Amino acid sequence: MKYRKKPVVIEAVRYMIDDSLPDWFMDRVTDNTIITHSDGTCDIKTLEGTMKADKGDFIILGVNGEVYPCKPDIFEKTYEAVE
Repeated sequence: MKYRKKPVVIEAVRYMIDDSLPDWFMDRVTDNTIITHSDGTCDIKTLEGTMKADKGDFIILGVNGEVYPCKPDIFEKTYEAVE
């Protein structure tokens, strides 16, 4: 069988690219879910383990409050901006 992803609205930020980081990102830094590094990378603790995000990767806030990184090319194929 084939399946289509249901349309859901998520929040995302480009790490070290966007001018400011949203409150939900900074809250995860405070509680050590996201650990930032001076080299422009960060580690994100997820249910699947710790994932690394590089400068320019999207950090996504999922529908259940989870956060995870996504490479820009995959993000562009998967998501579109909403008004």
